[in-house]
Amino acid sequence: MSTSVISSPSVEAIPQTTSLNSYVGFDTITQQIEKKLLKKGFQFNVMVVGQSGLGKSTLVNTIFASHLIESKGRLDASESTRQTTEIQSVSHIVEENGVRLRLNIVDTPGYGDQVNNDKCWEPIIKYIKDQHSAYLRKELTARRERYIVDTRVHCCLFFITPSGHSLKPIDIVVLKKLSEVVNVVPVIAKSDSLTSEEKDAFKQRIKNELQFHNIQLYPYASEEDNEHEKGLNETIGELIPFAIVGSERNVVNQKDNTIIRGRTTRGGAIINVEDPDHCEFIHLRNFLTRTHLQDLIETTALIHYEGFRSKQLMAIKESSHPQKTLDLSTD
Repeated sequence: MSTSVISSPSVEAIPQTTSLNSYVGFDTITQQIEKKLLKKGFQFNVMVVGQSGLGKSTLVNTIFASHLIESKGRLDASESTRQTTEIQSVSHIVEENGVRLRLNIVDTPGYGDQVNNDKCWEPIIKYIKDQHSAYLRKELTARRERYIVDTRVHCCLFFITPSGHSLKPIDIVVLKKLSEVVNVVPVIAKSDSLTSEEKDAFKQRIKNELQFHNIQLYPYASEEDNEHEKGLNETIGELIPFAIVGSERNVVNQKDNTIIRGRTTRGGAIINVEDPDHCEFIHLRNFLTRTHLQDLIETTALIHYEGFRSKQLMAIKESSHPQKTLDLSTD
């Protein structure tokens, strides 16, 4: 007589916490991961978007304390303006205390410089999506590379003209488009051209416009965040848009003969870019490099790229298995 065994669906067992009788050593796994990551290095891709003359190159150079990119603005009024938005990228390897960072900076010269800026954002959106597409193709190959080179844009610094009034209509359109595909961090360029009162009022008007148009900017709220992370993100949210000043030059503070990173105004006043009383550059730098660098990379992979990947795979599935339609026509 034979008996048949009916397998029941597997049920995930609830793990129990068990104490160890002696030292095992798996607590060193974090050190093992750190060694591998340090050997491999890290990749960070940042895009800058804004009109010419807003100091995009200078700000990036100031953030990473290196001369990484040259200005793409016109040096002379007789030079012709770019007729379309171009995409230019430059890569550098920077190292700090044994940590290697492969930094890819994507510039968008020509954006917003024309009289008619209709659809000037399309090359930018296309570039971001093209990087997602290239990564997806490498993921889907039969023999994947051990380490896929990541060219996906992790952060987009969006430069706002310091008009003191409000966002321009094109800014609102582009911010909406960008926020759907990349982590956007808006900054008010050359904020030292505004008084403290004008700057605060300008920031508040921008916040109101972003809220009115339902533009969701990074950092995003997450249920996985602990209380410290939630508090940090709330602080960042209050600072956005960052009012910044960039400078690659060192100047001497005549009051105490100290050398500071900044510049001297025509009136003789010294702007210290690392002084939070002068601008919010130090908050922006800490945000990008010291507190949210890894989260920017992870958010790109888990939210923006994952959304793109899901849409592409669904499209492939639908094209390979077209739905049969019922013919209801009568003779």
